[in-house]
Amino acid sequence: MKVKVLYFAFLRDAMGRTSDEVEAPDSVATVGALREHLTSLGDPWARAFASVKRIRASVNQQMASDSDPVKDGDEVAFFPPVTGG
Repeated sequence: MKVKVLYFAFLRDAMGRTSDEVEAPDSVATVGALREHLTSLGDPWARAFASVKRIRASVNQQMASDSDPVKDGDEVAFFPPVTGG
């Protein structure tokens, strides 16, 4: 399965780039599984995703939870939560 992964804010800085084309195994079927797969690749992913509780995701520009599905051709974005005042 091939997905486009986008990085925003501190993740972009930690990765040193804005996106990756990722070839993930067929066992990666959810946002959470994709995040675990990326982390298993080592640095820079492991370092960037070290603060997992602070990272949000979207799939094809729709907010997503760790249990939401990911399929071939999807665009998955990871970013910190947004706060305002």
